[in-house]
Amino acid sequence: MSFERIIKWAEVAMTPEDQTSSLSDGKGEVFRRRSLHEELTEAIRELIVVGDLLPGTRVPEKELCALYSVSRTPLREALKVLAIDGLVNLEPNRGAWVSKITKEDIDDVFPVMGALEALSGELACKHISDAEIGNVRRLHREMLKYFEQRDLEGYFAVNQQIHEAILSAARNKTLTAQYNSLAARVRRARYVANMTMDRWTQATEEHEQIMTFLERRDGARLSAILKKHLENKLETVRQWLDDNEEAEDAKAP
Repeated sequence: MSFERIIKWAEVAMTPEDQTSSLSDGKGEVFRRRSLHEELTEAIRELIVVGDLLPGTRVPEKELCALYSVSRTPLREALKVLAIDGLVNLEPNRGAWVSKITKEDIDDVFPVMGALEALSGELACKHISDAEIGNVRRLHREMLKYFEQRDLEGYFAVNQQIHEAILSAARNKTLTAQYNSLAARVRRARYVANMTMDRWTQATEEHEQIMTFLERRDGARLSAILKKHLENKLETVRQWLDDNEEAEDAKAP
């Protein structure tokens, strides 16, 4: 794992203000900010998604407690949430383990996410404002700069913002909830899979089409390219899994 990244998350993911403060709407009603275990859940989820906690490895509970200055109670609450998300397996007397990425899992998750992406594009074209399109265009230009610089981490970060902006423009809370329930598993598979330069170029070209159809508010074509975009991601992850299997077979005596 990358302890530098873990320490970074420990410093920025859970500020004292986020853990304890609240906001008022001016009418006496108080809106509490995210709880400690919610902040911790998000921090550990990100470590798993970007591969700092690798699939099939044990979650270092003691180290995480020390780094985040928390007790075992909020950590274990966070792990329960991540288990529901499918990112962690909780094993009696063995602790928590980062779940492995399998063909069965991605074949279950990716088609569903593809359908959700397609619907988000169709609905976004009906509801998105000119200002929101301008924001996506800005993000798109930023993503292209990361592509030109061959900065995959920066590219992935902005890429995710683009998909989330389209989802937000769909104006559908049920869709958003279902999307968010699967997003971490899809992001993790994408992060750990080795993306070739050819595939990265193809993905960038697909995003050019996404931008074009969004600006035209062409829901049918945007829906189709978003679904195809995820299908191509699935093939990349499948190839990565196949390559790993071959490497393991080659090591076998």
